Amino acid sequence: MSELSINTTQNVKINFKAASVGERIGAYFIDLLIKIAYGVVVFMIFFGLNLEKLFDKLDQWSVMSVILFFYFPIMIYSITLESILEGQTIGKKVLKIKVVKIDGYQAGFGDYLMRWFFRLIDVTIFNGIVAIVIVIISKKGQRLGDMAAGTSVITLKNNINISHTIIEEIGSTYVPTYPLVIKLSDNDMRIIKETFQRAAKKNDYETIQKLVSKIEMVTGIKNQSGDSHDFIRVILKDYNFYTQNM
Repeated sequence: MSELSINTTQNVKINFKAASVGERIGAYFIDLLIKIAYGVVVFMIFFGLNLEKLFDKLDQWSVMSVILFFYFPIMIYSITLESILEGQTIGKKVLKIKVVKIDGYQAGFGDYLMRWFFRLIDVTIFNGIVAIVIVIISKKGQRLGDMAAGTSVITLKNNINISHTIIEEIGSTYVPTYPLVIKLSDNDMRIIKETFQRAAKKNDYETIQKLVSKIEMVTGIKNQSGDSHDFIRVILKDYNFYTQNM
């Protein structure tokens, strides 16, 4: 299982594990079973209602159009669900894998469309052999569709989320309080956040107070809120604000 290092839009590196070939094949077969189940249901309804008799009254192109209409959802299954579920189909969701952009941005419809288009070469025409070989030899676990779209498929089982990074959610109307926070580095902020989270979880007020004092000493910032917890939360958000807008 290869490592995949993604630079976020805030120049923070997050290391993920690329989904294994086994996980991707497993997700593919789960999705395939869902498609087959849909096809069987459509088939049973179609012939159960004797709708096939309509074919006798239609020309060949009309028959093909009716068949295409009923089975079109199967054709757009992956691109539709990946767009709605932000990089996951039901199979991917079950096996906890996801399509992501390797440049740190959120994959969009155009990326999913590119992957879907190349699926014809990767999976459909060559029965998945091309996809498997290329994923194995690729350093980033990419098939042709991923390479074209600039995406990869990662596993979510290593439980990496926003709380493991220096990233903080801030709204577009956020107003910063401490401009001097830019004296700190990404590594400083990572240490501050991790230390604060551990101390807050244990109600370790002494450690939090020492952390506040250290921040004040290094940056020259003075705590204006009077509350150590709020002060550190603002410091984290301010740093994110300024690094996003530099």
